[in-house]
Amino acid sequence: MRPTSGQKTFRRKTKKPTSNRPANPKLVLLNKPYGVLTQFSSGDADEDTLKQYVPFNDVYPAGRLDKDSEGLLLLTNDGSLQHKISHPKHKLPKTYWVQVEGIPDENALKQLREGVELADGMTLPAEAFLMPEPEHIWPRNPPIRERKSVPDSWICLIIREGKNRQVRRMTAAVGHPTLRLIRAAIGPWRLAGLAPGQWREVPPVW
Repeated sequence: MRPTSGQKTFRRKTKKPTSNRPANPKLVLLNKPYGVLTQFSSGDADEDTLKQYVPFNDVYPAGRLDKDSEGLLLLTNDGSLQHKISHPKHKLPKTYWVQVEGIPDENALKQLREGVELADGMTLPAEAFLMPEPEHIWPRNPPIRERKSVPDSWICLIIREGKNRQVRRMTAAVGHPTLRLIRAAIGPWRLAGLAPGQWREVPPVW
């Protein structure tokens, strides 16, 4: 029925979709071994990539983990989930077990907690404390360099940002270079139960 003169017409407004999420969102937890690139291909045939460990061709990393770092890497086929995990504005906590040269004193730990001045700016406040060597830790291949005259120790460092090689630069800035770096958790996801190179699929929480 057409409106008569003077009558207003009303059209139902439709909401535009906020994202094109896949019908079957996938989230994979991987314990990335030392020396593996956080990508599925490389120009160098001798370099290890995620392709050797993850049997899916539709997922991609949510965030970075350097070649010389180990531990938890999240992969997903859901762009919205990837953004929520990796974008700095969400400040998702990332937990690292860090083997460092020397034994940090309370002043060094305080600097890590309050923020460290790096070349690209001050880091956000973090959580930092000494911890015993993680239980059931796997041997690294190759082993870390050891100096008989200098002891080493482990700290737990929890940050909520992702500057390039941030943890290594933070510990170096307070006088304790990183010898070994393992990411143990990202937000609610934990490394527990995964040996190097192992993965498991979990239900996405968003």
